[in-house]
Formats: sequence, structure tokens, C-alpha cells
Amino acid sequence: MTIDGTDWLVILAGLAAIAWVNWYFFVAGRTSAAAAVSVGGGPGTGPQEQTITVDGGYSPAVVTVKAGRPVRLVFDRKDTGSCSEEVVFPDFGIRRFLPAGERTIVEVTPPAAGRYDFTCGMSMLRGALVAED
Repeated sequence: MTIDGTDWLVILAGLAAIAWVNWYFFVAGRTSAAAAVSVGGGPGTGPQEQTITVDGGYSPAVVTVKAGRPVRLVFDRKDTGSCSEEVVFPDFGIRRFLPAGERTIVEVTPPAAGRYDFTCGMSMLRGALVAED
């Protein structure tokens, strides 16, 4: 059995497809967009609030808040892909469905300073809530 030109083209196309899939799911869209939240009612009062757009990823992907204070995250889902239909906060035991074209509120209170990750249901989209003292 010999490998001819067509076989090499198929092998190269397969390797290119593997490289593209890995880039798309693990590298693309991993920008470090970050935001500090707006605080309702002035300093020290009301929940901290941030809108996160869900469109092939989370924007902003990192939200900085004050530890020990309530946080209201408003997920505004723009895309209709099945991966983005759910957001999961493992540290808080929260799993919330995100209807396409709608805003969904998730409220949490980070108990201490630290990083609290959130993902889509398949763990392909990733974001983080960073609580500071």
C-alpha cells in the first residue's frame, strides 16, 4: 500500500480541522475583558450590578466586586447556540437556564475575597467573579 497525493491531502485536511477545532474552543474569544461593577444606591448600599452579554462567550468575562456584598449579574443572551443556554456557578451551587434573547438575573454574595468561576453547561464558555476586600 502506497500513499499518493490524495491521501496526503486528506491527512493534511484532517490535521487542519483538528487544529481549528482546538483553537476555536480553547483559544478564540479568551480575551481578558474585565469590568468593575456599578453599585446601586451609593457606596456601601444596594447590590452590585453588572450586565454580561452572552454571545459566543461572556463579555465582560471577568467581573470585579466587593467581597461580602450582594452581586446581581444580568446575563443578556444574544446567541442561540446550545452551549450558551445555561450558566453554572459551581462555588454557589447555581445552575440557571438562559433563554435566548432575554435577560436573566443571577444573584450571589461572595463570602470572601477570591475568584469564583462560572461556565456554560458544557464548560466551554468561561468567566469569573473576582471578589476583593
